[in-house]
Amino acid sequence: MLKLLSNLKKTFGSVVMIVILLCIQASADLALPDYTSKIVNVGIQAGGIENAAPKVISKENMDLLLMFSDDDEKITNNYSLVGSTLTEEEEKIVKKYLGKDYKLEANEIYILNDIDEDKTEELSKLLAVPLLEVSTIKNEETANKIKEQMIANMPNEQKQYIQNMSLIEIVKNMPEDKRKAVLEQFSEQINNMQDSIKEQAAVASVKEIYTELGVDTEKLQNDYIILSGIQMLGVALVIMLSAISIMLLSSRVAARLGKTLREKVFTKVLKFSNEELNEFSTASLITRSTNDIQQIQQMIAMLFRVVVYAPIIGIGGFIKVLTNSDNSMAWIIGVGILGILFIVGTLFIIAMPKFKKLQELTDKLNLVSREILTGLPVIRAFNKEKREEARFEKTNRDLMKTNMFVNRAMSMMMPMLMLVMNGMTLLVIWVGGNGVDQGLLQVGDMMAFIQYMMQIVMAFLMISMTSIMLPRATVSANRINEVLEKEPSIKDKEETKVFDQSKKGLVEFKNVSFRYPDADTEILEDINFTAKPGQTTAIIGSTGSGKSTIVNLLPRFYDVTGGELLIDGVNVKEVPQKDLRDIIGFVPQKGVLFSGTIKSNIKYSNENMTDEDMINAAQIAQATEFIEAKENKYEASIAQGGSNVSGGQKQRLSIARAIAKDPEIFVFDDSFSALDFKTDAKLREELSKKTKDKTVIIVAQRISTILNADQIIVLDEGKVVGIGTHEELMKNNENYREIALSQLSEEELTANFQEENKDGKEE
Repeated sequence: MLKLLSNLKKTFGSVVMIVILLCIQASADLALPDYTSKIVNVGIQAGGIENAAPKVISKENMDLLLMFSDDDEKITNNYSLVGSTLTEEEEKIVKKYLGKDYKLEANEIYILNDIDEDKTEELSKLLAVPLLEVSTIKNEETANKIKEQMIANMPNEQKQYIQNMSLIEIVKNMPEDKRKAVLEQFSEQINNMQDSIKEQAAVASVKEIYTELGVDTEKLQNDYIILSGIQMLGVALVIMLSAISIMLLSSRVAARLGKTLREKVFTKVLKFSNEELNEFSTASLITRSTNDIQQIQQMIAMLFRVVVYAPIIGIGGFIKVLTNSDNSMAWIIGVGILGILFIVGTLFIIAMPKFKKLQELTDKLNLVSREILTGLPVIRAFNKEKREEARFEKTNRDLMKTNMFVNRAMSMMMPMLMLVMNGMTLLVIWVGGNGVDQGLLQVGDMMAFIQYMMQIVMAFLMISMTSIMLPRATVSANRINEVLEKEPSIKDKEETKVFDQSKKGLVEFKNVSFRYPDADTEILEDINFTAKPGQTTAIIGSTGSGKSTIVNLLPRFYDVTGGELLIDGVNVKEVPQKDLRDIIGFVPQKGVLFSGTIKSNIKYSNENMTDEDMINAAQIAQATEFIEAKENKYEASIAQGGSNVSGGQKQRLSIARAIAKDPEIFVFDDSFSALDFKTDAKLREELSKKTKDKTVIIVAQRISTILNADQIIVLDEGKVVGIGTHEELMKNNENYREIALSQLSEEELTANFQEENKDGKEE
């Protein structure tokens, strides 16, 4: 997989942009639970008051607070006692909290200075206890209880005097040591409270202070909630835009990678010799170029979100849990993650071996489908439709069973993971609910914890979902690498030679032997003959004697395994394949046409050739008769594989394509078999005019096709058993004579030979 990812170099900029956007999205996602917590804790429960440091406070209340504090200087340093003239910042605070119509008197209000968050938090801690103590003595019910305890042991006269005073007045008039002793028990109770609860109570005291000043606390609360909501919407918008951009860029990167891989696989396959093509099979190469690359493309589209986004969310969420909220429930996340890893690991072990089998069965289905569709006429001719249906059904069923096994295993994953996730949520609510009830945890913190937990779990779910695609993509990657890393058995040497122009068109077989890869015996043994320019060399022999193998060696579809094959005086292994194939006009045994037009097929070797050359080639190949009969003539369409023309027409167009190339050497591998005798004779007659100074090599089954050849090579079981003209071989070679007499009588052979010679002399 990593080798294939190296192909992302072309889209490096997009990949970097995706990573940046994923970091932005992850940061925004991690920020949302904080906003939820603030809206609940601050906006709803605390009435929009963020901390225990009041922004504005009356001088009277400040004096009370300082009376209960040992840090007077630290507190007052952060406040300014304002007069009738205000700074711009002070004026903003007064308008926000007291209203623009508030009549401010000198030395009446303290306003909090512009300090940073750390100092604000420190100030809140300093003010928390004094605020609670002031709140306590201001509470009528509590104040009465304290008064009763204070005057319980006093004389009646003193009781009567104190009874008419408020607790605040009593405390103010007390000596400092006595005041501390009286309120010590309440201070001790306050100090024993949890920090979060202490802070909540202190914030409630701040709200009382604001109310006394005439601050519109309801508006303060609404403003805070609305502002936080707008901020949340802004964060959500950032998440949405990032997600859309990421998906667009990921799709683009994945599509570009798919394109690159298809190009590389296709380019590599074009370099393969027949040996490599037979090793992989056409069906498998098609699957690798389409289905396998599609698997990788889909994986890449998901990979960035998992590799970059999931770890950021998972680790970031865990850090947030440990730092920003109560971490006493962190063990729930640990238990949940272990459960997820167990489920995913188990399913992964079960399903992994099936993914490789899945791709192999896809190959097999493609192979069977292609075989049946290609051989449809034969299947119908032998009434074997039911048999082939059964064969296809078996292959299809095997693929279906494997697919069902994998899908069933993987379909269990999501319900099981959702069970774990919902179980974790219930645990959090149960444990967190008890914490809220005992005053150890705020509701907003519990909600934030649930959100962080969901983010952590979703990160693992994303990794889990990718684990479904990863095994199959890994198998596909290995299959593609097999193609890309396969070295062609036939390749050009680093130092190549050029053809000897003095031996132009000369073909020499010198002690040539050949065996197919992994074969036990030689297909060709000790082949020796020379094909000269201006001559026609024919090759004939029984089926399986090696005729087609010999001509396949010429353009290096295979390499000789023994001896030497020389063209233009140079060993074919020592010249570039392109140069070699440029001088050969090859017509295969089975005519191959490409989808397009008649014109595009004839001009296949050179699209820029003149129409005159194209028409001349078609005339020599005896193809003009059926071409002119078509409505669009040379612009008539040709279906894939030439399925809309007959076998004879296909052969003639293939021959016309080779003639239009005008090569040094013409190779016809039994290319006249689909032609009638009259067309065959006429075509060879016209061809002989075109190839007067060319080398012509013909593989034929028909004796009539090669009667007038300058030399005939007779093959038997991969060996040359005769070389000569028709007349010489009829006299001296029993193998040739048997082949000839099996097709025509001796009288017909003599008559045809005389007619061929007569035509040749007339020319």
